[in-house]
Amino acid sequence: MEKSQNNIVNLDWDFFESIITYNALTDETYLASIVDIVKPNFFKSDDIRTVFNIISEFYMKRETVPTTTELKTHLVTDDQKKAFKNVVSSFKQLDTNYNNDELYENTEQFFKERAVHNAVLKTVNDYSDNESGVNSAETLQLFEDACSLSIVDNLGRDYFRDVETHVRDLTVSEKYISTGYKWLDDRMGGGFLEQGRALYIFCGTTNSGKSIMLGNVAANLIAQDKTVIIISLEMSEAIYSKRIHSQLSKIPLSELKCEVDSLKNFISRYRTQHPQSKLFIKEYPPKDITVTGIKAYVKKLCVKKKIKPDAIIIDYVNLIQPPVITGNSYTDVKYISEKMRALSYTFECPVISATQLNRSAYDEINPGLETTSESMGLTHTADWQASLWSNEQDKELGIIHVGLQKNRFGPNYGSIAFGIDYDTLSISEKEADYVETTSVSDAEELLGKLNI
Repeated sequence: MEKSQNNIVNLDWDFFESIITYNALTDETYLASIVDIVKPNFFKSDDIRTVFNIISEFYMKRETVPTTTELKTHLVTDDQKKAFKNVVSSFKQLDTNYNNDELYENTEQFFKERAVHNAVLKTVNDYSDNESGVNSAETLQLFEDACSLSIVDNLGRDYFRDVETHVRDLTVSEKYISTGYKWLDDRMGGGFLEQGRALYIFCGTTNSGKSIMLGNVAANLIAQDKTVIIISLEMSEAIYSKRIHSQLSKIPLSELKCEVDSLKNFISRYRTQHPQSKLFIKEYPPKDITVTGIKAYVKKLCVKKKIKPDAIIIDYVNLIQPPVITGNSYTDVKYISEKMRALSYTFECPVISATQLNRSAYDEINPGLETTSESMGLTHTADWQASLWSNEQDKELGIIHVGLQKNRFGPNYGSIAFGIDYDTLSISEKEADYVETTSVSDAEELLGKLNI
C-alpha cells in the first residue's frame, strides 16, 4: 500500500475484489451498505461478478445473506459452479480479521475508482460511436455520480443513549446571516442558516421583482462582510453588476453612466469599509448549465480565489438544465431542486434562488404554494419559500409585498409591504417599524408608515 501525491491510498484493487465478496457473504450489515451501490462492471473478475450477482439478487429478494447451501442451490450452470469454486479458493489468501473503518473506507474508494474508470470508457465509446458528439450534461452527470458514491457507515444519533449530545446541542446557538430585513429574519429564526443545509426560494410572476429581490439580498449580505456568489441565467454579468452598483450606491440606474467617477469613488470607499466583502457574478445562457456544472464552477472559484462562499444565489431555478430531460416537469425540477439543496451541504452555506408562479397567480393577493409554476417538486424540496407581488397601484406608490408560503424555521403565514425604489431597484424596510399586511389596500397609508 502506498500513497499518491494527492494523499489517496493506492491499493491492489483486483485483490480487493475478493475482500468485498468475502465480507458480502459473511457480514449482512456490510452487504446491506453496498448492495444499492455496487455494479457488476465494478469487478474485473468474471468469477466474482457471477457470484456477486447471485448474492445481490438473493439479498434484494430475501433481505438476508444466502447460506452456503442456499447459494449452491442457485448455481445452476457448470460455469456458475466453477466460478463459485474459484471465488471460495481465493478466500484462502485472506486474513479475515479486518479493521471496520479501513474496510468501509477502502470499499468506498474502490467503488469510486471503478465507477470513474467505467465513466471514462463509456464517454470515449460514446464519442467514437457518435460523430456529432454526445450530451455534455449527461457526461458531466455520469462523472458526478461516480465521484459522489458513498457508503453510509454512520448510524446516526441514538436518541436515548446520546443525552449529552442533546444537551450540548441545546447550549450551542445556530448561527445566522441576516437577510437585511428584520421581518424576514424574525420569521426565519434569525436569517439564513450560516452553515447551509437549506434552500431558500423567492417566487413571483413575470416582472414581479424576483431578480430585484435576489440582488438586494446579495447587497445586504456583502454589507455584512460576506462572500457571495451570484449565478445569473437570465441577465448578463454587466447588467447584474449595474443593478448592484445602483442598489449599493443609491445612484439611479439611468444616471450611472454619467456618474462614473462618483461610482468609482463609492466602490473604493466601500472596499475600505468592507475589506472582507467579496462578490462574484457568473453568467450562463439559460438552460445551458446543470447544477453539476454550477458546482464545478463554484469549486474552481473557491480554489482559484481562495475563498469560502457565505451564500450562493442562483437566478433562477427554472433556467437550469436537468442532466437528462425526462419531459416530466415535476421530475426534472424536483431533481434540480434536490441538487441545489445539496450544494448548501457541499459548500456549507445557504443557497438562495427564485422561481416562477403560474398564470393563476397574476393579480392575486398573497398567492399560495399551489401557484408555483412547472413543478411542486421545488416546493416540496425548499426549506423556505416566499411570494412577491404588487398591483398597479402598488407599483406607482413604490410598494412590493412579500408573503410567506413555506417555512421550516418558523411560522409559514403572514405578509409584509416593503418599499421599492425603481430608480435604484432598492428594496427597503424601516428598522423595527415594518408593516405587516393581509391585503394590498390602503397603499398610501402603508407607504407613509414605511417613511419612504
